[in-house]
Amino acid sequence: MILYHGSLERIETPEIRVPNRTLDYGAGFYATTSFEQAEEWVRRRMREAFANKGYVNEYSLNTESLEHLNSLSFESPTEEWLDFVMRNRTERGFTHDYDVVYGPVANDKVYAAFALYEGGLLSKQNLIAELKTYKLVDQYLFHTPKALEAISFIKAKTILL
Repeated sequence: MILYHGSLERIETPEIRVPNRTLDYGAGFYATTSFEQAEEWVRRRMREAFANKGYVNEYSLNTESLEHLNSLSFESPTEEWLDFVMRNRTERGFTHDYDVVYGPVANDKVYAAFALYEGGLLSKQNLIAELKTYKLVDQYLFHTPKALEAISFIKAKTILL
């Protein structure tokens, strides 16, 4: 399986990084099966950093090695997924012990719906129903160094503004 990671850097050796903001699945190295999503991520970072160049890094995922890791997988938005994302996003100091987490990306459109839920304007069930109407891209979080052993760098495509 091929995965992509958008970055301002060419990343031949991925590493676990503690983010400067809260993320859906916690700290680690994020990747997606969607080249377009990775390109969108890097273009957003380029605009924020006033950079004129970034990269979509491509990796091979050894899916057999995932069988030996502590993994959590969400195939679609569910109550469990919502609770997990909300804990990562809102509970200061929250961490989990999964090596790999897989599931939908909570993008900007999703966060608008999350805000309605947090404000009590949307029930959990209605939020899940709403999210299931969106075409959500996937993401993998590699949360531990052991998990990073499952991916191998292939190449990086330069993205220019």
